[in-house]
Amino acid sequence: MSNRTETPVTVIGLGLMGRALAAAFLKAGHPTTVWNRTTSKADPLVAEGARSAPTVGDALKAGALTIICVTDYRAVHELLGTSDIELDGTMLINLTSGDSAQAREAAHWAERHGARYLDGAIMAVPPAIGTAEAVILQSGPQPDFEAHRSTLEVLGTVTYLGADHGLASLYDVSGLAMMWSVLNAWLQGTAILRTAGVDAATYAPFAQQIATVVAEWLPGYAEQIDGGSFPAEVSALETDARAMAHLIDESEAVGVNAELPKLFKAMADRSIAAGHGGEQYPVLIEEFGRPRGD
Repeated sequence: MSNRTETPVTVIGLGLMGRALAAAFLKAGHPTTVWNRTTSKADPLVAEGARSAPTVGDALKAGALTIICVTDYRAVHELLGTSDIELDGTMLINLTSGDSAQAREAAHWAERHGARYLDGAIMAVPPAIGTAEAVILQSGPQPDFEAHRSTLEVLGTVTYLGADHGLASLYDVSGLAMMWSVLNAWLQGTAILRTAGVDAATYAPFAQQIATVVAEWLPGYAEQIDGGSFPAEVSALETDARAMAHLIDESEAVGVNAELPKLFKAMADRSIAAGHGGEQYPVLIEEFGRPRGD
């Protein structure tokens, strides 16, 4: 048995995700203590070998590290901020969903109370926890991360992002931006093709192929963004804008909602008006980098 399986862990918060986290630790052999406001949620985990702590304070004392996965950051502060909670020396790993400002504030708060703190985000659904498909993002002091990396790896593929506690939250929402953008683009195309009797299952493999090809462009485009230079090696933005107009016209002609491609074209038109029509598509980073209306 490895040292990893001997590390005692506490999980606070037993919603669907919290229960999945605790179950993964148990399966890997970690002594696991759990706590939840509704104590009955701990019963299935107790049946598998977990210990249900009577109070949050008891739960914190039981583990070498404590995983927090609750509704929001307000709940984190409500649970840990009472006068009878002793945090000095505690290793807290917060996997509660929130924004980067909340993550940084929570890190400062934990430090003031003597705790070590990592903030994180879970890029997975509960059934994926404990498999390589579950991506667990972590940000905060690297020594704290390295000290607990092997324990966290039982949850999935763990990725350390950097010392800034807000990075996990920022990567989380950036990943969501990718997810919804890909899905919405696929739905746009599906809606267009359905008007000609092509079903979603028939279109899906072609859409996957296009998405894969576009994904391969990203490293090269990233070099242009980081270098601040956008030579039109493949296509100029003004050419792309004409293709966007074609997408809009075709959508409207077949009776499909064209709001999404109109948004794309509006951003491209602003960039072209600013003199960037002869540059390559990543020049639109300037539009994405400013609030609407500026």
